[in-house]
Parts: sequence; structure tokens; C-alpha cells
Amino acid sequence: MRALGVPTPKLQAIAISSGFEQLGLIPPLLQAVADLGYTQPSPIQEKAIPIVLEGRDLMAGAQTGTGKTGAFALPTLQRLAPLATSSTSPAKHPVRVLVLAPTRELAIQVEESFKAYAKHLPIRSTCVYGGSDMRAQIAELKRGVEVLVATPGRLLDHVQSKTVMFNQVSVLILDEADRMMDMGFMPDIRRIIALLPVERQNLLFSATFPDEIKKLAGTILRNPAEIQIAARNAVADLVTHIVHPVSREKKRDLLTHLIRSRDLKQVLVFCGTRIGANRLAHQLRTAGVQADAIHGDKSQAERLVALDAFKTGKTVVLVATDVASRGLDIEGLPQVINFDIPHSPEDYVHRIGRTGRAGATGEAISIVSPDDLDDLAAIEKLIKKKIERVLVPGYEPDLATLTALLGKEAAEAVQHVSTPIAPISSGRPRHERPERGGRGDRPERGDRPERGERSERPHGSRPQSSRAPAAPSDPIFSKPYEPGTAPAASQPASPAAHAPSQRRARPIGALLGGLRPKS
Repeated sequence: MRALGVPTPKLQAIAISSGFEQLGLIPPLLQAVADLGYTQPSPIQEKAIPIVLEGRDLMAGAQTGTGKTGAFALPTLQRLAPLATSSTSPAKHPVRVLVLAPTRELAIQVEESFKAYAKHLPIRSTCVYGGSDMRAQIAELKRGVEVLVATPGRLLDHVQSKTVMFNQVSVLILDEADRMMDMGFMPDIRRIIALLPVERQNLLFSATFPDEIKKLAGTILRNPAEIQIAARNAVADLVTHIVHPVSREKKRDLLTHLIRSRDLKQVLVFCGTRIGANRLAHQLRTAGVQADAIHGDKSQAERLVALDAFKTGKTVVLVATDVASRGLDIEGLPQVINFDIPHSPEDYVHRIGRTGRAGATGEAISIVSPDDLDDLAAIEKLIKKKIERVLVPGYEPDLATLTALLGKEAAEAVQHVSTPIAPISSGRPRHERPERGGRGDRPERGDRPERGERSERPHGSRPQSSRAPAAPSDPIFSKPYEPGTAPAASQPASPAAHAPSQRRARPIGALLGGLRPKS
């Protein structure tokens, strides 16, 4: 298929002067780009748009947030422009472009970008994904769409229901291909590819490029052009990385402390599991921090509500899993916090790609315990960067933990944060019981021996005399054992010597009902 670089006669030419004009984009697209406030293309767009306009297959890698979506959406829409029509007939709007994305959020974001770029073109688009009613999606597909953005699983549902046709698909786009591979979508992708026409253009875009992706490209792409804007698996230069060592028991308390002490207003926190995300969000709310969770177990409506509340500032902290975070495009997100360190170092690149987007600065904070050492080492090896360790006063781990995290020599030379911050009330380790007003408030438990032992710990103000045990009334319990006072068996014992033993025996004999006094 040849590049189509001129608009159809039906499209009104709009004179726009910008850096995008140098790439040969048609006026309707230039107008849409100007409406969005873009004036200069990003490096990935500068290199990818001309290649896609030529009709070549492409394998492109760039840092997250550098304009990957525009790099394939703009030239693809230009290639569709000669076929664009304002007819209402569904037959005039067959599926010509298929975009596969790993998550609902990313699919929605990509489809919104297509709609924004096609604002001045009569080209329809829609998005299908799991977790929502198929009937509404079927209605959209029956209406006719040229651009279909989908997650692999839901697309196969539509294939099984025979509600989608691929016979006129001329462009296949795989976005975040590495993530789809990690999530186990490769069998579904191969099934979908088998249903597509053989003659088509294939575009593979990804934030990272593991070696396995090149193997996939070898089976899908034909003589592709390769673009690598940054080093493989590189992270944005404008993102600051920092590690806070802490014991595992104090991770949540340190997170709450950082949010409060730094007065953070918009923080994306990553957890490794859905249950962990729910639990952490609940614990933060209990501590007085407005928080919500977003993960695969929540419906699409719940996820959209949580995301909207986070974007508008109603929610301070959004706790997310790796899968749910894909496609989250939050403008100006200042901080990303890794509460759980990812097991896959590539996931770290994707996580911190939520901040420092489009030339803005960002901060990636990782709360690290000894269990995370191997994962942290793998991350540093991947990004080729040693991340600075900074202790937070009041939350320093013990010497053994600190040595495990930093090494014996570095444990003593580790840097502290410049401004010490007073500990918050919730900063107790999770294995300790919270205070309930002091031990003096519960006198019925004060007589227990273990309480007496605990009170001997150096807490501070109790007088020493208050801890002395009262003398028992019966000397049998207080008199020490004296082996030297027992008479020898061969010597006759005097009455005076027997008197103490008789006195000691009487109470015991009385308990047994015997030992009457001698007459």
C-alpha cells in the first residue's frame, strides 16, 4: 500500500504552520494537532511518521510518555483519509485499522487519541474491552467503524459472537507489545492475526524491548524499519529516583509519613497484588489519607470513577497494580511510589513512565525492605543506574536490616534526609499493639506477672519502689532453702531442731485432714 499524503477533495484544507507540517501531514490532521496545543513533534514522531506514511512495517521503541500514540495514529489516519466518508451506511465504514492493547485503560486512551486526531475527518473509531456490556459494543460495531481498538480477550469474544469482521483490515498495530507478552496474550494475538488479511501493514510499538519481542517481530513483521529513540529499557532523564530503606513492618507507616510530611497532593502508588492494593488503600483511609484502589477486580465503571476522582484532586493517593496502571495518562503527575518493588525490572520502567511525561519532571520513590534486594539489584542493572539510598529519620531500620540493604560499609555512611520530620502517631510497627490509653487504665490486668515484667523495661517515670513485690504472709514461701540446717541421719535431733519442721508440717497435714497434735 502506498503512502497517501494528500487529502480527498471533500476535506477542507486548513493552513497550519507547525513542526508537524514538515512531516507531510494533511491540513485536517495539522488542525487537530494545533487544537490539542502541540507545536513540535517528539523524536519518535519525527522518525516514525514518515516510515508509516510509506506503508512499511515498523518496530519502534521509545520511553513511555514521549508521544508513541501520535506516532502511529497520525500517519494511520492520513492513510485512511482518501477512504473517509460521511455516509451513514455501516457498509461504508468497515474495520480498516485494528489496534491491540493489553489493558482497558490503555485501549481507552489510544481510542481517545484517535478520536482527537480525527476531529476534522469523517473517520469513526470505537473501543472494545472486557468488564463492560457487550451489547453497547455490538451496537457501535454495527454502526460501522474504521478504527477498532481492543483488548485481545474481548475481541475474541466478538469474533466468537460474529459481531466483527476483519476482511478489510489493512493496518495492524500492537501497542505495548512487551506487556501483552508478559500477560500471556500471545496465543490470543496469534489467533487474531490468523484471521486478518495477509496483505497488511504491521506496526509494533513498545516502551521496552526485551529480546523476546524481537522474536515476535520476526513472525509478524516483514522487512520492518527499526526505531529506538532511547537506549533499550531506558528511563526518562527528568525523573529523579530515590530509595528509602525501611523494615518490612514499617512500610505502610513510612508511606503515610511521606504523604503527610511532604504534603503530597497527587501520588500514584504501586502494589504487587489486587488484595494488597485494596488493603493499602483501606489502611491509608483509616490513617486519614484520601485513597482509592484501581485493579482488575473492579468494574470498568468503578475504575473510571476512581481515576476521575484522582485526576480532579478528590483522591490524594491512587493505589494501582501493574496491569491496571497501563494506559493511565495523568497530566503533570509529580510522584510515583513503589510500595511493592516489581519482580520484573521492565515493570519498573513502565511504572515510573507515569511521571515525567512530555518533558515534565517527576519523582520515583521506592520503599525497600530486605525482601526486595534482589528485585532492586535487577532494576539497577536494567536501567544502568545506582539509585540513591536515603534514610528517613524515625524510620531507620535496625543495623541488621540496614546492613542487608546497603552493605556493611555503606550502612554507616548512608545519607539522611535534610529536614528531619517528627514521627506521626501511626508510626508504630504493625506487629506491635497500638496504645489504648496506658496500662494504668486497666487495673484488672495489672496484677499479671507478665505485666510486671514488662513494666521493668526502661520506659521512664515509674518509681522503683512501685515495682517491688509485696512480702508474702507465710514464711514458707519467702524463706530461702538452707541445706545446711537439715540434721544428719546418724545424729539425734534435739527437740528445738524438730520444732521448725513440725511447724512447717502441720499446715500441710491439716490440709490432708490428719496430724492431730500430740498429747
